[in-house]
Amino acid sequence: MKLLIPGPVTTRPEVRAALAHDFAPWDRDFYPLYAGVRARLLPIAGVGPATHACLPLQASGHFVIEAALRTFVPRGGKVLVPQTGSYATRLTRLARECGRDVLSLPVAEDARIDPGAVAAALAADAEIGHLAFVYSETSTGVVHDAEALVAAARAHGRRVIIDAVSAFGALPLDLSSMPEVDAALFTANKCLEGVSGLAFAISPCDRLAGCAGQAESWCLDLADVHAHAERVGTGSFRFTPPAQVLNALSVALDLLAAEGGRAARLARYEANRDSLAEGLRAISLTPYLPRSLQGPIVFNVLAPDDPRWDLQSFVDRLKERGFLISNFYDTAEPSFRVGLIGALVPDDFREAVRAMDQALEALGIRKRKAA
Repeated sequence: MKLLIPGPVTTRPEVRAALAHDFAPWDRDFYPLYAGVRARLLPIAGVGPATHACLPLQASGHFVIEAALRTFVPRGGKVLVPQTGSYATRLTRLARECGRDVLSLPVAEDARIDPGAVAAALAADAEIGHLAFVYSETSTGVVHDAEALVAAARAHGRRVIIDAVSAFGALPLDLSSMPEVDAALFTANKCLEGVSGLAFAISPCDRLAGCAGQAESWCLDLADVHAHAERVGTGSFRFTPPAQVLNALSVALDLLAAEGGRAARLARYEANRDSLAEGLRAISLTPYLPRSLQGPIVFNVLAPDDPRWDLQSFVDRLKERGFLISNFYDTAEPSFRVGLIGALVPDDFREAVRAMDQALEALGIRKRKAA
């Protein structure tokens, strides 16, 4: 089965094989594996151990987002969150439920965040301490201009938290030129092409030193993750880790390097996008976004305007043909979501389009254009 979803993604056989190896996480043979993964993730963000720390949590992306909000934003502190889609909505809820104040900035689903609007919001409210935004909005497929948004925060002396969960490992991110970024957040199971179970923050060491105890949570305290590494070394987890998942990520990082690194992976995902877009046109399906906004991570397709259309039935027919897509709508106008990432190549998307065509025929759908 090929997973056409934005995570967990289709993985290579080598990655899956790495899950079969058992570890004792407190054994000295495990320490170099863990320390090595932490060290290898830093350069993907353009930084090194002299300035930044790689901070893992045994969790999904939402956990590390909450951990970053708790660690770097004091209780009652105000965060500006551009509302780009359902993942920005989740970021907002995480912030509010841990006692942080949120100012929402409206953003259309089919638009990028306007850095000028961010600058204006920051200028108008001196109480805002942080800008927090989703780099690649997984609900819509829009990729926002992280560099420009960070520059807007820099100009107004504010800190930044970046949800890079569906971006890291493919989209550009150079934290060495973004000293105001407190945390870039990501997981093992998206563009890095590992498996679920590990989330990460990359954060400046000097900021972590000043945030001890601010999280009001032991489990979700990134400053404590860093302090533990400072005391006993970067090869030791605070709590029992998903050791097999870490081993699989180590192999996935080997494969990323062999492919040519982040830029080569991005090029493959872009080729996947272009292959899918071409095929969709040929079978008369309509993309949700204009080409100018369509990112290389997620591609939404407008639901056909046919009374026989049913998303779950379509998902089931595709699954019979070896492809699995999301079985829910995540945009204002109904659209089905296709992930472009994972161990997939353009030929996989040509095959997927043929499967979509066959699935629509099996459902008796003739009107494929959206309303």
